[in-house]
Amino acid sequence: MPGQFIVPQFIDKEDRIIGPITVRQFLICLVAAGVIFLEYRLLATAYFIITMLLTAGLAVTFGFLKVNGQPFHFFFLNFLQTQLRPKLRVWNKEMSLQEIKGGQKIVGLPQKEKVAQKPRPTSSRLRDLALVVNTGGVYKPEEDLGVKTLKTENYAK
Repeated sequence: MPGQFIVPQFIDKEDRIIGPITVRQFLICLVAAGVIFLEYRLLATAYFIITMLLTAGLAVTFGFLKVNGQPFHFFFLNFLQTQLRPKLRVWNKEMSLQEIKGGQKIVGLPQKEKVAQKPRPTSSRLRDLALVVNTGGVYKPEEDLGVKTLKTENYAK
């Protein structure tokens, strides 16, 4: 083989920047520190301690907690999606998608639209198209130096 390629491994591991802390964890801690600083500047001491503990707890939970080997924010998003979906799903085979969206029954089946079909090109037209494609657009059948292509109706006479 002319060259060997190195296949990256452990691509699901997050990059570590400061000791065991990943980029995501560092950013969460940085944002939490900013929020705690704002709380310190804006709130009285008793309120500050309560909100600081709540903010730090949320930052530690979202930054460092893992549930079933996944970061907590994936678990939290999955939990929210599960809670927002309907609990009971019912399939009514006789209702169409339009009836379900409209909430009312449509009388009769919708008719499919008939698609207009182009007539098939004649063999001389196919030959001209093949020449145009093969020559890269250089050959143009309209400029055929006065030589007309024979149509199948005229050729049969």
